[in-house]
Amino acid sequence: MKKILISTTILAFAASNAAVAQMTAVGDGEGELSIVAWPGYIERGETDKAYDWVTKFEEATGCKVSVKTANTSDEMVALMNEGGFDLVTASGDASLRLVAGGRVQAVNTDLIPSWSKIDERLQNGAWFTVDGTHYGVPYQWGPNVLMYNTQTFPEAPKSWSVVFEEQTLPDGKSNKGRVQAYDGPIHIADAAQYLMAHKPELGITSPYELNEDQYKAALDLLRQQRELVGRYWHDAFIQIDDFKNEGVVASGSWPFQVGLLAGEGQPVASTIPEEGATGWADTTMLATDAKHPNCAYKWMEHTLSSNLQSDLSVWFGSVPVTPASCTDGSGMQTVEGCTANGLDDFDKIRFWTTPVANCSQGEGACVPYYRWVSDYIGVIGGR
Repeated sequence: MKKILISTTILAFAASNAAVAQMTAVGDGEGELSIVAWPGYIERGETDKAYDWVTKFEEATGCKVSVKTANTSDEMVALMNEGGFDLVTASGDASLRLVAGGRVQAVNTDLIPSWSKIDERLQNGAWFTVDGTHYGVPYQWGPNVLMYNTQTFPEAPKSWSVVFEEQTLPDGKSNKGRVQAYDGPIHIADAAQYLMAHKPELGITSPYELNEDQYKAALDLLRQQRELVGRYWHDAFIQIDDFKNEGVVASGSWPFQVGLLAGEGQPVASTIPEEGATGWADTTMLATDAKHPNCAYKWMEHTLSSNLQSDLSVWFGSVPVTPASCTDGSGMQTVEGCTANGLDDFDKIRFWTTPVANCSQGEGACVPYYRWVSDYIGVIGGR
């Protein structure tokens, strides 16, 4: 995946953030650690006793972990702007905004002993590395999948058209009112990716770099989708309930929901359709004003432990950032499991990143993210 062009604003803030005094050694923990995280990312055995990567960390370090769950990247950015948190597990559509806003600081990778174990394809990811400076530690990655009801679809849908265009599904009923879409501006990228395959004349080369004409086409598709959507989802557990009880049969989703539903014996599966998929490569980022930096650095190292990476991969349906976790038997994950979660699809995934005006199409050529935010609110509102 090519590196995006970063706006001069982000570079300016990155330069100032890099000037924040970096730690040169990790000392005793401060006794506490506060993290903003995606659902299912930080488990202590309360949901399922088999999945707990917090308790032993607390026992070993004395750092008591508290977690604030956020369901969207916008929620994460808002929480980090409020302050009071040490770490955040940010996706690519939030990470550069946090850098630009001065909310996260550069990380001294020399203090992360397991850094060398990280997949080389992720070590310098453009979504958290600015001008050679790292603003976090990779955590997990994976695709945004098409989740579907196997009773409605005896065979996996081949195209994302089932959630974008009105049609009769294999069960003989319309998809209208039976599909969902993600309640976040980054969903515009899913529409753009669909158009890359179905309207090549638009000339879209990246779903995150859209000129005015390309952007308008994506919004028009989303307005069409609005007529089909029964609910815009952002809470993973509400989406799970909708598939179980509200007649939803297809939606973009995360492997997390697929795994929980399948584990309950629900008629649910997932696929990456022929148009490909957007995806997320998430990064643990350190707040500029973190009150517990020693505990934070201990946690960032802990997240790269092979058994944590392995078990998190199984629990969330994601891919470890340490490839050895797929093969070394340290946890529950296996080679087959990593493959099923998308290990071999890295180059097919267009990872979330923050849209900026200065893109590969030229300075000021692309629609910036603040427009995505306001316009997507309008789409959901029927405008």
